Amino acid sequence: MKICRFDDNRLGLVEGDVVRDVSAALDVLPTYRYPLPSVDPLIAHLPQVMERIRSVAASAESLPLAGRRFLSPVANPGKVIAAPVNYRKHLEEARADASIHFDSQVAEIQRIGLFLKANSSVVGTSHGVEIEHPERRNDHEAELVLVIGKRGRNISRERAYEHIAAYCGGLDMTVRGPEERSMRKSIDTYTVLSPWIVTADELRNPQELDFWLTVNDEPRQRANTRDLVFDIPTLIELASSYYTLEPGDLFFTGTPDGVGRVVSGDLIRAEFEGIGRMEVSVRNAL
Repeated sequence: MKICRFDDNRLGLVEGDVVRDVSAALDVLPTYRYPLPSVDPLIAHLPQVMERIRSVAASAESLPLAGRRFLSPVANPGKVIAAPVNYRKHLEEARADASIHFDSQVAEIQRIGLFLKANSSVVGTSHGVEIEHPERRNDHEAELVLVIGKRGRNISRERAYEHIAAYCGGLDMTVRGPEERSMRKSIDTYTVLSPWIVTADELRNPQELDFWLTVNDEPRQRANTRDLVFDIPTLIELASSYYTLEPGDLFFTGTPDGVGRVVSGDLIRAEFEGIGRMEVSVRNAL
């Protein structure tokens, strides 16, 4: 299934060029009182929601996909995990370009591990990117994103895929500079998710996905997830050896070479095989 959150927090089932309003399926979610859960309720109960979607989809209102306002398809991620320099060619370009490395050593993922981004930076495609520090270089980074669906700690490679509920495309935006990654990449709107998630049962081989990115129709990035330095099971195993993965956590798997600056007025387009396209406008923050 391709599931989105659109317009005024409606739940949608995407089918071709239409979206069915299946918000009635949200009725299966439990009602919470304080203290609130540390997980995203939709993702934590995704199998029940999907079952309910199947029962209401045929009679649900059908709307054109064009013109919809797409919110982040995961409303309440507990944490955003990200893999730095997880494509060999990106490591090489980062080491060669002073405007990327800022005289800091760019180490291999095997040495530096993962980093976290603030969940307050997460937005949907329709919100767009708001550039902070426009006097500095602000770069796009296209990445496949894993949506964690099952709680786990010290997860083995062999059981990694059991903990993934869905996949989506993402932009891991960054302002270049000497600060730590988690600071430069946690700016509001600097974590953009594609319009919908694709449930794991539909995306058969996430380790063999082509994806590309353009800025104002200029080709910038093109890669396949088979070229990840740490593949998906390795990433899950590594992350869960340090902290518990929870339903709704987002995992950015790394960006390939071709990263580049964007400025106010630019239009970023990215497409992920088996998932779909995302269009993101860029403007300066107020």
